[in-house]
Amino acid sequence: MSKPLSPLMNRQVLLVSRPQGAVAPDNFKQVETPLPPLGEGQFRVRNHFLSLDPYMRGRMNDGKSYAAPQPLNEVMIGGTVGEVVESRHPRFTPGTQVIGHFGWQEWGTSDGTGVQAVPNPQVPLSAWLGAAGMPGVTAWYGLNRIIAPQSGQTVVVSAASGAVGSVVGQLAKRAGCRAVGIAGGAEKCRYVVETLGFDACVDYKAGHLQQDLKAATPEGIDGHFENVGGEVLDAVLSQMNAFGRIALCGMIAGYDGQPVPLRQPALILTQRLKLEGFIVTEHLDLWPQAQTLLAELIVQKQLHYRESVVQGLENAPEALIGLLKGQNFGKQLVRLI
Repeated sequence: MSKPLSPLMNRQVLLVSRPQGAVAPDNFKQVETPLPPLGEGQFRVRNHFLSLDPYMRGRMNDGKSYAAPQPLNEVMIGGTVGEVVESRHPRFTPGTQVIGHFGWQEWGTSDGTGVQAVPNPQVPLSAWLGAAGMPGVTAWYGLNRIIAPQSGQTVVVSAASGAVGSVVGQLAKRAGCRAVGIAGGAEKCRYVVETLGFDACVDYKAGHLQQDLKAATPEGIDGHFENVGGEVLDAVLSQMNAFGRIALCGMIAGYDGQPVPLRQPALILTQRLKLEGFIVTEHLDLWPQAQTLLAELIVQKQLHYRESVVQGLENAPEALIGLLKGQNFGKQLVRLI
């Protein structure tokens, strides 16, 4: 067991008001609180990285959802990775790198509940919040358990340059599929094709999404991984083949309250499509299987990923706002040290 450290101040960001439409900086407040002494069976973690993710926008609302709303005047939720620096716990000794959910703060204190020691130290620590973490497992689950890709089929991925979409396309290619991405801007589309290895990428900002998607999927679409909704999902539905499968992961187009109606819902019936929404944290029994594969691919440099990193907890609100506007490139992180 390590000796207690001197009392430290913990910088935290709280959610103090619920957004009315788009998220604004004044929805948050930064505070400093003293770290209490550790109790028996507890340990202290210095968080190195904080994960910012689209799901946070939904949790900021006070409405019915798959999880309880983020409470006001409490530390904003979020995944973290860091290192144990002080411990009164037999398993989490100082120096242990851990994955947790300590939220928007520099330090975390835990008795071990919900905290995982890093499974593979060869993987860069930040990747446990991205390609080897929740986004990667989300990609693995939606692709394998809902889309169930078969060699030779066409799989389309929206938000293809993002933390989830980038993994979906690479795994689809490994399954022998034609992978087609949808992303915003020529730079992101080049990355999707040239670095991630997709067969094609459609720039939805170019102004002719429907025509470009049709040209990129001449044999139709067999599987689709949806992160956006709205216009993108409408365009995909018109290209879906009979008995196609759609994994519905996110609807970021409507996260600020905008309507995201489907213009052609009848296609779900006439094409006999399977459309299934899912929450990856409801399938924790499958995480070890997925993370083992993802970590191995990263170590072997067979799974590529990109990170957008801002420095300092004080910049987390603006980084989340940018993420929700599509300004990030790849996985959005906040470096806390």
